[in-house]
Amino acid sequence: MNQLRDNLKALGLSPNHIFQQVKDAISEDLAGGKDLTSVATIADTHVITADFTARANGIVSGLHVVAAVLEYCGVNHYEVLVDEGAKVSTGKVLITAQGNTQKILLAERTALNFLSHLSGISTLTNHWVNEIAGTKCQIRDTRKTTPGLRQLEKFAVRMGGAVNHRLSLSDAALIKDNHIVAAGSIGAAFMAIKKIFPGKSIEIEVDSINQLKEAIALKPDLILLDNMSPELCAEAVAVTAGTVKLEASGGITLNNAKAYANSGVDYLAIGALTHSAPALDIGLDFRKGK
Repeated sequence: MNQLRDNLKALGLSPNHIFQQVKDAISEDLAGGKDLTSVATIADTHVITADFTARANGIVSGLHVVAAVLEYCGVNHYEVLVDEGAKVSTGKVLITAQGNTQKILLAERTALNFLSHLSGISTLTNHWVNEIAGTKCQIRDTRKTTPGLRQLEKFAVRMGGAVNHRLSLSDAALIKDNHIVAAGSIGAAFMAIKKIFPGKSIEIEVDSINQLKEAIALKPDLILLDNMSPELCAEAVAVTAGTVKLEASGGITLNNAKAYANSGVDYLAIGALTHSAPALDIGLDFRKGK
């Protein structure tokens, strides 16, 4: 458990947070009872060797979360065979576990739920990263994450080759249209944050070149170009002339991502990385005795 804790920390993950998520997931799966099928059909002394195997090509992440699931369920003999963020092909064995068969089956679904979901995010993210390769632009995630899974989903984004936006509302300020309406103006919202939270990074969302010019005068850390075309983004890049970093958001697809990246913006904010990624097909297979 100590080695696993160190591995999770090295990946930028909170061990206590991960262990609690695993505990909650297993508790949800058992619902206060037992695994009826396994308890009834498999002797409690039966042991097995099992392989977590990729059934599709992709980028894998969440392998050490699987390790946490295995250890929580009492399966302490396992080997993680590939690195987090590795590109794998169909048939690749990712993790091998040996131990009590009932315990491995208890871990199976929770482990696969984490692994398939996170690997799906990494795989989709990598598609986006590859699509804009050769530009100075970077793909970035959003807060459009599954409640309770933000830390892990943003980890999966990193493993796919993209970068993270703020992890929480308290990390940095992002002045959006509703804040502007409530505060009265971009300037009023900006100065209020500067006064109450000096030193915090501030990003301003704009939806027109006129708003952009107003935002530039305030010297924020970043400006978000909301629902602008690639052509308008290029105009915004020319207007800012490198004085502030720019992020494009809204209406961006894999088909037009390169056009947005070529506009000269620094980031593309892609909520789909976390809210629309399909699971990567991964299975758990028992080795048959000879």
